[in-house]
Amino acid sequence: MAPVPPGIRFLTSFNRDQWYRAFTFGLTFLLYTSFHLSRKPISIVKSELHKNCSHVMEAPSESSSSQQPVLHPELDCSWKPFDRNNYKQLLGAMDYSFLCAYAIGMYLSGIIGERLPIRLYLTVGMLTSGLFTCLFGLGYVYDVHSLGFYIFVQVANGLVQTTGWPSVVTCIGNWFGKGRRGLIMGLWNSHTSVGNILGSLIAGYYVSSNWGLSFIVPGVIIAAMGVICFLFLIEHPNDLKIASAQNSASSNQKLHKNWNGVNGHKDLYLQYKPGAKSWDTELLLGQESIGVCVPVQQVVVVKSEAEPSAISFMGALRIPGVVEFSLCLLFAKLVSYTFLFWLPLYITKAAHLDAKKAGDLSTLFDVGGIVGGILAGVLSDKMGKRATTCAVMLLLAAPTLYGFSMMSQFGLGPTIGMLLVCGGLVNGPYALITTAVSADLGTHKSLKGNARALSTVTAIIDGTGSVGAAVGPLLAGLLSAQGWDQVFYMLMTADFLALLPYNLLSYIFKYFKFWSVSHT
Repeated sequence: MAPVPPGIRFLTSFNRDQWYRAFTFGLTFLLYTSFHLSRKPISIVKSELHKNCSHVMEAPSESSSSQQPVLHPELDCSWKPFDRNNYKQLLGAMDYSFLCAYAIGMYLSGIIGERLPIRLYLTVGMLTSGLFTCLFGLGYVYDVHSLGFYIFVQVANGLVQTTGWPSVVTCIGNWFGKGRRGLIMGLWNSHTSVGNILGSLIAGYYVSSNWGLSFIVPGVIIAAMGVICFLFLIEHPNDLKIASAQNSASSNQKLHKNWNGVNGHKDLYLQYKPGAKSWDTELLLGQESIGVCVPVQQVVVVKSEAEPSAISFMGALRIPGVVEFSLCLLFAKLVSYTFLFWLPLYITKAAHLDAKKAGDLSTLFDVGGIVGGILAGVLSDKMGKRATTCAVMLLLAAPTLYGFSMMSQFGLGPTIGMLLVCGGLVNGPYALITTAVSADLGTHKSLKGNARALSTVTAIIDGTGSVGAAVGPLLAGLLSAQGWDQVFYMLMTADFLALLPYNLLSYIFKYFKFWSVSHT
């Protein structure tokens, strides 16, 4: 007999639960990758919406001895209404409209998601997000130049995209316990950077020829992933156990139909084998009746305790650490999303590259973010101190941002190196707070085993962070008019401010706790 190949031995070494856990990990990874993939195109297309159209070509006049510079209409390539002098403010307003709607919607999304089936809630969100992402691209196809149209699409897309994060974090939190959560969440959260990279590459491929496709293609992708979510997402391991128990119960029963009936009634007759038992069904028959074909009544016995009610918004705020980490994320996400929406445009202006090359180069920031997120998770697992890990990385990020603003003027090599380092230090704390920290707080011991708090806690933390994400790009649009140095000063200040909430509020809470104890 031939030996079993090593690959097959490896595959068979995992049990069914491990396979389902790996499947859920991969599926939720791809689902949220598609969310970020659909958000990235706007940052790539910005440099195409407003281009440097000051090119002149020498056109010969009727007199061969005289030549006059003539502006050609086809070179007037800015897309109205972004051809104005205040184009940076207009582009910043588009970012702000999306992120402001996202921040407001996130607070509601967690509460709603806690009370609805995650699979259906996430599916609807992904399908509608695909619709609005495509709608933005159709503005190019149908030659739409109304600022109101693009603002409306951004607001609508920001609202429906809030369905994503609370849903996938709740799902992954249901499947994975606290053991090595930092490492697992760090690996899993790389979907953010992978989505940004893919979104940049897809948008950059079409941006110069047809920027409408830079939105339409990602929109189709996220809608397709919504269909896959509906077909395959398993919200909780218990869902599989219930389905397995029901299948096992039905397999222990042998059904026989007798269409002659008794007294003309065509009833369903059941015949049970002796000794056959089911965990959820009891028969109203004596032992002597088993094996005899008689009409029976099935009684389903539900052996489960009452399901705990979903936590309220104020109840979630009372969980120790939720307020502190929410405010910390506000400033950390401000920095991360400013890079997300403005980095390609900054590279275009600072390094004098075209939109495609700037978009490709900006993906290095996300590559650094993948490494930073995993490193933050591993360190927090080993030390058992997630707050300390975040604080150290935030403290190092601020001077690194200043170094990036200086080094980006010295050529491509230094720019690449600083992009990788900045990406790791900026996205590391952001990734840790939105994943492992949120999951820890959502299953905090003060909840006494109530698992229906994870979505609400995640939404509060990420919603507060999204306020910073809305403010950051808006400030960048306003400050960049005075020079890019002002933008980097703002980002460094935000990184330092991110250090304050956890330390300051923790001190205040401990003080009041000590004061209340000493006065009782």
